[in-house]
Amino acid sequence: MTLNNDKILGALAGIKHPETGKDLVSMQMIRDITVEENKVSVTLQFSKQKDPFASSVSKAVEQAVQALAPDNLQVEVLIAGPPVTKKENQSNAVLPGVKNIIAVASGKGGVGKSTIAANLAVAVAQTGASVGLIDADIFGPSIPKMFNAEKLRPHVNTRDGKEMIVPIEQYGVKLLSVGFFVDPEDALVWRGPMATNALKQLIQQGDWEDLDYLFVDLPPGTSDVHLTLVQEVPVTGAVIVSTPQAVALADAIKGIKMFQGEKVNVPVLGLIENMAWFTPAELPENKYYLFGKEGVKNLAAEMKIPFLGQIPLVQSIRENGDSGSPSALDDSTLSGQAFRELAGNLLKEVDNRNKTMDPTKKVEITKH
Repeated sequence: MTLNNDKILGALAGIKHPETGKDLVSMQMIRDITVEENKVSVTLQFSKQKDPFASSVSKAVEQAVQALAPDNLQVEVLIAGPPVTKKENQSNAVLPGVKNIIAVASGKGGVGKSTIAANLAVAVAQTGASVGLIDADIFGPSIPKMFNAEKLRPHVNTRDGKEMIVPIEQYGVKLLSVGFFVDPEDALVWRGPMATNALKQLIQQGDWEDLDYLFVDLPPGTSDVHLTLVQEVPVTGAVIVSTPQAVALADAIKGIKMFQGEKVNVPVLGLIENMAWFTPAELPENKYYLFGKEGVKNLAAEMKIPFLGQIPLVQSIRENGDSGSPSALDDSTLSGQAFRELAGNLLKEVDNRNKTMDPTKKVEITKH
């Protein structure tokens, strides 16, 4: 029997929550379903932080899925914490309607960080979540091109007497970038304070409304822009992008330690290995590890950080980025499926982080 999401949902529709008497599907408790060969993962989202029936419901879900294909099927049931409500998120005074702020960073340039950020945002939006993306790579804004939005310009609304910038929306993702306000061929020659003020404006004056996830594509390295972000808003967590090359890994470690440092203290949700291998179209079974093999995966294990996945070096990913049509839009391709899996792994880590850790606080850096 071939398992798919519809068959699993059909089985779960027969399970009722003991307290409400309603089935799990109609209660919208099925947060995510992942089917991988002989393994099925189901993420349940309970409305209470400590639901007394969580254990029994999880067991019933495991048994119901196991019964669909009992031979050699591994079933994993994950429990996500209750969704963050606007009231619970009032500590984020700047972006009160944003539930999760995720920084996408890299230790060095050229590792495909913006490509990962763009495709992650699209893949998460395709799950039905409300998603925004800030292009905080102030000196090299590439998000407008990747979303085929270079010629678009945001307009301004007035709300409560304050001028607010309305993000451009493409492929279900709300976007703001310095690139929308400058000529694409102009070089941005800005001193540090100008760059940080630009980021503050995108955050404070962006009319983001309610979002489940706001991704922030940071510049490579560690800089004033990174510190400005964590001082302006409570960042839920960071993801670090790197190629498996030793030089890139050395810089990735610096980025990890910056977020994990005592003063910043932002959780690292996971590492992503980009350009993991190259497979020629004429030799689809071959993998060539041009930048080394599984360097990021090994680093994640060494530093005890979740490994979110690998994205191969594929010509179509580059072409789609250049044409403004991210590969994640088409999940019928191997690249699209890879980004969809990557997004699923990230959302699981966000859920786990919110379930097991206190909300991140804005960084207070004092001068002595």
